[in-house]
Amino acid sequence: MTSAQERLTFDRDDPVLARLAWSRLAEPGDARAARLIETVGPSEALRAVVERSGRLGGTQVGDDVGSWLARYVPRLATLDPARDLASVRRLGGRVLAPDDDEWPAGVRDLSVPPICLWVVGPASLQPLGDRSVALVGARAATTYGEHVARDLGYGLAERGFAVVSGLAYGIDAASHRGALAAAGTSVAVVAGGLDRTYPRGNEALMRKLAADGAVVSEVPPGSTPSRSRFLQRNRLIAAIAGGTVVVEAAWRSGSLSTARVAAGLGRPVAAVPGPTTSMTSAGCHALIRSGAAVLVTDAAEVAELVGRLGEDLAPEPSRSRTERDELDAVTRQVLDALPVRSGRPVGALCRTAGLDEASVVSALGRLQLRDLAERQGDGWRLAPRARSAGGGSARAG
Repeated sequence: MTSAQERLTFDRDDPVLARLAWSRLAEPGDARAARLIETVGPSEALRAVVERSGRLGGTQVGDDVGSWLARYVPRLATLDPARDLASVRRLGGRVLAPDDDEWPAGVRDLSVPPICLWVVGPASLQPLGDRSVALVGARAATTYGEHVARDLGYGLAERGFAVVSGLAYGIDAASHRGALAAAGTSVAVVAGGLDRTYPRGNEALMRKLAADGAVVSEVPPGSTPSRSRFLQRNRLIAAIAGGTVVVEAAWRSGSLSTARVAAGLGRPVAAVPGPTTSMTSAGCHALIRSGAAVLVTDAAEVAELVGRLGEDLAPEPSRSRTERDELDAVTRQVLDALPVRSGRPVGALCRTAGLDEASVVSALGRLQLRDLAERQGDGWRLAPRARSAGGGSARAG
């Protein structure tokens, strides 16, 4: 028996424990590990690491398997999946495998899906793809960006959408808080273990999400967040949600990677415009300009993009109508020809409006009935009511 085998105190033939062990052995997004587990199962794949052999269950997986399996050996000494399982259960959480009913359907679309998911919180992940939106953006958000994110989170939650984000400062935190304020469902996907709050300043928010929504991780308890894990976390956010909105992002914002993954998965992608001079919105503007994202300004427009066809239509924007809008084209021409102060004869109005006398006289009658035109001597001018409303010609007389 090898020293590596001696160090493993759990049952390697237990597929659940073997899968949990792999979530500590392999980094998120490890394509080779995922392919090996899919080919021979987690237990046989784990045996391959221990024995450093490419011959698994009588099947030769690949000539170079033994060599690249060496990368996982240093972590064998710390493997204790039973301890990790107990840790997540102490948090009131659970572990999901791809064949579980609660497994979110959207992550199956990833080229490298997670080995398992560590989850705490009452919200079920399975139905999220049907009615959920990822709201992502800058950590160093502006007051404008955080205001928009809160409004979007609140408005989407009111409409029955779950809000998915990454628990970071700025846009993420504002989005979660907006959804929770509306008593809606919000899900945070984090880059470290569920027992490690990052950033520390969002500890109270993480507890609230664990109590009323869900917190999800691809790595076991005790794992520290890292740059590569944050990037892999972004792909999960995009896959779990039914669509992605970038609320505020600079040129090199990590949230743009979430948008790219979402687009690659065929999910709707949207971005919120900001001030043209704001570098914090430069990434959003680039997405919109390139056609990679649809411009959205409120929750109703996001719901129309991501929601059910024909059921989540955004209302038509209200347009204030003036009395001028109710006039026919000929009457508007005569109204435009009327002077402000001195009355003008009908003949002069005909020349200014480009109309015949009968048309002008008829239009003047209609305008007089509406108190928009009045006689002055032998001519006509704008009535005081029309002048106060800004109607008619700019000519003084």
